[in-house]
Amino acid sequence: MDFWWCLKHGTVEEGDGCPNNERMGPYESRERAAGALQRAAERTAAEDARDKAEDDW
Repeated sequence: MDFWWCLKHGTVEEGDGCPNNERMGPYESRERAAGALQRAAERTAAEDARDKAEDDW
């Protein structure tokens, strides 16, 4: 079974749920789905820092 993080409701969905354009995933576990926004924020911050470093050289 696949798990998704629903952006509309702010909850983990299992299987069918909201349309895919309103959720992130699929993930292999409920825990991975629940951490999707945190991982996305961390990746975005890392890319922003990399972009800034390239701009500053």
